[in-house]
Amino acid sequence: MSIAAQEANDTISFSQSTARITPEPALPRALRGILSLDDFEAPARAYIPRPIFGYIKSGAEREDSMRGNRAAYESLAFLPKTMVNTGERTQKTTLFGHAYDSPFGVSPMGGISLGAYQGDVVMARSTSAANIPMILSGAALTPLEKVKEAGTLAWFQAYIPGDEAEITKLVDRVARAGYETLVVTVDVSVSANLEFSLRSGFRKPFRPTPRFIWDIAMRPRWLTGMLLRTLILHGMPHVENMGPRSPMISREAARPRGGLDRLCWPHLALIRRLWKGNLVLKGVLNKHDVKVARDHGVNGIIVSNHGGRQLDGAIAPLRVLPGIVAEAGDMTIMIDSGIRRGTDVLKALALGAKFCFVGRPFLYAASIAGDAGVAHAIKILRGEIHRDMALLGVNTIAEVTRERLVRANEFDGLQLN
Repeated sequence: MSIAAQEANDTISFSQSTARITPEPALPRALRGILSLDDFEAPARAYIPRPIFGYIKSGAEREDSMRGNRAAYESLAFLPKTMVNTGERTQKTTLFGHAYDSPFGVSPMGGISLGAYQGDVVMARSTSAANIPMILSGAALTPLEKVKEAGTLAWFQAYIPGDEAEITKLVDRVARAGYETLVVTVDVSVSANLEFSLRSGFRKPFRPTPRFIWDIAMRPRWLTGMLLRTLILHGMPHVENMGPRSPMISREAARPRGGLDRLCWPHLALIRRLWKGNLVLKGVLNKHDVKVARDHGVNGIIVSNHGGRQLDGAIAPLRVLPGIVAEAGDMTIMIDSGIRRGTDVLKALALGAKFCFVGRPFLYAASIAGDAGVAHAIKILRGEIHRDMALLGVNTIAEVTRERLVRANEFDGLQLN
């Protein structure tokens, strides 16, 4: 088979069976020409109103951490092995007892249902259909119960105040909804300084000012297909899963959601006593925190700097990943922030992560094409991993080890004859 024919075969199907290949239906027009996760951003920018897109895309302050996240992946290079039979390769990964079809999922994002109609439900439904997890954000506009009904594989992420009564009430609600994994985000003690977002006009809640009305009028497809459709069929969107329900459009300023800066280890001990499922901490970068989390009975850590959206200048998660893995003991170590390619996933796995989470590109995919967009994004990333494993010379995720990596600049200055 020629190289071109082999590539076409890989694109059509990643099934282990080659007995029969069924061509897939044509993509919706909005998805044609989208070949990578990065390609979703431009059409999403054209669809989503300026203030909302600014909020989704922005990082904190000068966005040094966002750039640092990408630089960390670019600083590593692969050492592939050739002449390896990789015809039976699989990317199946077991996490907390569940066998997922790929080693990645979707990060929690509070703005999914601002960019896409019923976006939280779409994401849960589409990821469960693909047998990967999504993590519902505590700042979502959809009740956590409804999302769990739509996607049985969904996890729930919480922004938890340092208040025992609030903790008890939330943990009980999440358990009654049927979630098996609770993710506590620990790097949001205060609201971030999202300057780009604020310069774009984003406020919580949205004020019906002339500028806001103009911004949404400039995106008529979003206005009719998302906002008006939501208002007519479901009423005013509210922040549903953290503190008092608050509308997304109001003339009054939002009441501050206090208490996050009071969250500390004794509260985690309470959560661990109350929560019987998998308990994960998200937003950890310091080895000391890993040790304390392990002593508190935490099951997993998501090494993260919140996609560069909290402390600007915080180190890229990939750079501290090996040290955290070494400190983790039997805890499951996962990672997010800046992952955009199959090669990024494999680099993180090689440094000891068991699973990766990806954010913004999946939101963009949902905004421009709903379920089909999310499915296409999953297929792109899954396809890259499938191809990259063959080129790397591995058949299983367990074979992706640190020996497969070198620093990209390790041979700088080498003189060649």
